Amino acid sequence: REIGVETGGSNIQFAIDPRNGRMIAIEMNPRVSRSSALASKATGFPIAKIAAKLAVGYTLDELKNDITGNTSACFEPSIDYIVTKMPRWTFEKFPEADETLTTQMKSVGEAMAIGRTFCESLQKVIRSMEVKRFGLGLDKNDKWLAAKRADTLSKTADHQHVQWPLNEETLTRKLAVPSQGRLYYIRYAMKMGWPLQRINQLTRIDFFFLDQIKRLVEFEDVLCGFTRLDDVPADVLFQAKRLGYSDAQLANLYLGNITADTILTVRAYRKSLGITPVYKLVDTCSAEFEARTPYYYSTYERGTGQWAVGNGAEPAEGGAPLSPLSIAHSPLPSSAEDEIRLTDREKVIILGGGPNRIGQGIEFDYCCCHAAFAAKELGLESVMINSNPETVSTDYDTSDLLFFEPLTLEDVLNVVERLSGDPGLGGNGFLTGAPHSAAPSLPHSAASSSLVRGLIVQFGGQTPLNLAHGLQKAGAPIIGTSVDSIDLAEDRDRFDALLDSLGLQKPPSGIARSLDQAVAIANRIGYPVLVRPSYVLGGRGMEICSVESALRHYMTTAVNVSELDNAPVLIDKFLDDATEVDVDVVADYEPTDEGTKPRSHEGDQAPASPSVPSSIICGVMEHIEQAGIHSGDSACTIPHWSLAPQTVERIKAIARTLAEALNVRGLMNVQMAIKQGATADADQIYILEVNPRASRTAPFVGKAKHIAWPRIAAKVMMGKSLAELGAREINHTGAYAVKESVFPFGKFPGVDVVLGPEMRSTGEVMGIDESLPIAFAKSQMGAGINLPLRGNVFLSVRENDRPKILETARLLHDLGFGLYTSGGTGEYLASRGIQTVVLQKIASGARPNVIDLMGDGKINLVINTPTRTGWQTDEGRIRAATVRLGVSMITTTTGALAAARAIEALRQNEWGVKAMQDYKVIADRAGPGGAGPGGTGLQTGSVLVPARLASVAKPVS
Repeated sequence: REIGVETGGSNIQFAIDPRNGRMIAIEMNPRVSRSSALASKATGFPIAKIAAKLAVGYTLDELKNDITGNTSACFEPSIDYIVTKMPRWTFEKFPEADETLTTQMKSVGEAMAIGRTFCESLQKVIRSMEVKRFGLGLDKNDKWLAAKRADTLSKTADHQHVQWPLNEETLTRKLAVPSQGRLYYIRYAMKMGWPLQRINQLTRIDFFFLDQIKRLVEFEDVLCGFTRLDDVPADVLFQAKRLGYSDAQLANLYLGNITADTILTVRAYRKSLGITPVYKLVDTCSAEFEARTPYYYSTYERGTGQWAVGNGAEPAEGGAPLSPLSIAHSPLPSSAEDEIRLTDREKVIILGGGPNRIGQGIEFDYCCCHAAFAAKELGLESVMINSNPETVSTDYDTSDLLFFEPLTLEDVLNVVERLSGDPGLGGNGFLTGAPHSAAPSLPHSAASSSLVRGLIVQFGGQTPLNLAHGLQKAGAPIIGTSVDSIDLAEDRDRFDALLDSLGLQKPPSGIARSLDQAVAIANRIGYPVLVRPSYVLGGRGMEICSVESALRHYMTTAVNVSELDNAPVLIDKFLDDATEVDVDVVADYEPTDEGTKPRSHEGDQAPASPSVPSSIICGVMEHIEQAGIHSGDSACTIPHWSLAPQTVERIKAIARTLAEALNVRGLMNVQMAIKQGATADADQIYILEVNPRASRTAPFVGKAKHIAWPRIAAKVMMGKSLAELGAREINHTGAYAVKESVFPFGKFPGVDVVLGPEMRSTGEVMGIDESLPIAFAKSQMGAGINLPLRGNVFLSVRENDRPKILETARLLHDLGFGLYTSGGTGEYLASRGIQTVVLQKIASGARPNVIDLMGDGKINLVINTPTRTGWQTDEGRIRAATVRLGVSMITTTTGALAAARAIEALRQNEWGVKAMQDYKVIADRAGPGGAGPGGTGLQTGSVLVPARLASVAKPVS
């Protein structure tokens, strides 16, 4: 009221002194905020939706609660569960960054978990993070457990040597300085006997949370009292599940490893004891009113049934204490506690992407949402499993059923079995043709069994793909491209054999499982080489090594980046000066005994039209940067801008050939590199990578072509053909679309602003216009990059790039920009008739230097192609200064030329704004037969125009 917020949402941050309860307001934002989205997902109360309706004149008492359908929105939500949110950091992408957590936000995503107790909720959110941890302890990263097993020097999952107990000075520092790993060091301190008072003094974490963590630490002693899984009695195992312990933790503790096989072994034993989760509703009212929206979370509840004891154990009498925690024995959860309501409609389960991080972000959520929409359009029930509160897929009205659960093998199988009509009391939990026998009667159930047509693992990035083998082993029906085809594309030996059989080129390469193998391969194919682990997204752990010493350093420091055990390192010849392209494809092939054929059509369905192929090119994206910059960090355009039409047709033909060879059913992404020759016929096309799944490029291609390709692909996976859907290729849209990446360098002082094969961007924007330079300019504005229309430019490029920068320098000079250069760049340009002001190196001590001029506002743009990385170098200090001072910077010659042409276009032309629907009209006129099915996915009147973001220096792609 005092601020003047008459309607809408507000966010207020408070600080409370735990000693006396004194409370002060720190900050107030008269708008919805990041935490508003979290609160909405935690309570089921749609804050932004309500705020929007209030803004147009409604009052709270006029609005209905969507969850209950019969209560008013003027009642505050009430919850009977605990929600825990945990941020997701990606410091591994910025090894030189300071990991200390301060008032400057450094996380790039978050996960949320719901449980009936804090302990359960905490452990669920930890395993939602996908950081090789499946709970607070007892997993492969547990230093205490590693030392306990060996009673000597041991190793954790990341192959770090562990000495127990930890050094007290180190532990004190880990507790006193906030960082992403502090929670685990609190546990170690408790394991070493540190009193809660000492931990509280170092961390200032409230005693409530420390007490809860101590409960888990003490219960570990109970679990460690058994040496074999079969020895664990039902009551102890049930209490472990109530406290949030995962099957993976128990597998590591009792079976010595975490694999799909060991997790399924624990699962089978747990089910033999009748210990299965129940599902509760998020209803905004603590069960006071009936909820109509199926928004669920899992938990383990006491019930009225009896133990289904499979090992001869009997429950203790009279609720005797289990441990120092005084946790009583409890009976098996009965179906009476399960609030899930099933229908007899077929269901399609979509696995989301989990927390956002570099390499796997909101692009995959776009795909998951369209899969849900596709299922609804086909009359199927869509089921979403995800743990990310930032996404649209976790809105309660995106899918027919929403399960806010960790994306682990255990949690996904629990949902699949429950939806298949098996609450875990017998049977394998899946329908292979006919429905299961009815499950025990459930309250509010429309039907006691339900058919799951299949799971979609293609749309959530690497997260669901990592679960695919385990799900397949458990008998879960995976639809779309087969797991074997996905593995074929990732397994370098098999994939190389496939390319050879198809007569397709690839860069010379090899697979190394040791340092000696890596060195031998690099010597054979020649430096520079591109090295990366297998089975990762976002170029994680990828580097370009130009000399043997760099390769040796990589093999001794980065070979454990892969999420999978025994994953080899892939080594490819790096193609310098090559143009990279991304190709997205949708196909409806299916495997047969004879090989591959188009999807068949049964009953009265229309046969495939001969005019509609079994694979369609969604889009060909040409990168503005040359090969070597990760595709997620590169700017790219639709349509292509430099490739010959004949070369593009060859690219499309190769993509179709690969889709057929891999039996693709759904989306596929192909990355290629083109070494351009004297003529188009001389262009050499190399296959870099094939991903028979949705790629992060899918939203960009969809918006550029005005077609929701993931929705079409999802329908194909659910049984439709491209012919039935009337899908067609769109070659011309009448406009250029440019994707540009957004980087977080302003959040990480000291990190060198250099792009390479490892992805570092955290988002992307798109510019669209009938002129390519203007479209590029719009993309830069959208990304917060200021392209100056006049002023001075500093150029410093490595020797090999000097001929490539000549056209850019001449264009900027002709536009009236003052040119400042480093010594070598200035000499080269002068020899070509372009006069510049040469500045001395910073290390020389001569003043003013380039940083001085930037600080005085006399340098408006920096163009620097790195020769060395690291902010301690002369050029590294310049790049760091651009971030600090907000000066735009370009680190590639192709990006510099695109920027110069954009500046020229901005000075010569006025540019306007069109709604996406207007661009679709242009596309309908330009393309053969219109933009095709799927629509834009945008509401009438929506406008794609860059928002003026806070200026953050980043390398312009």
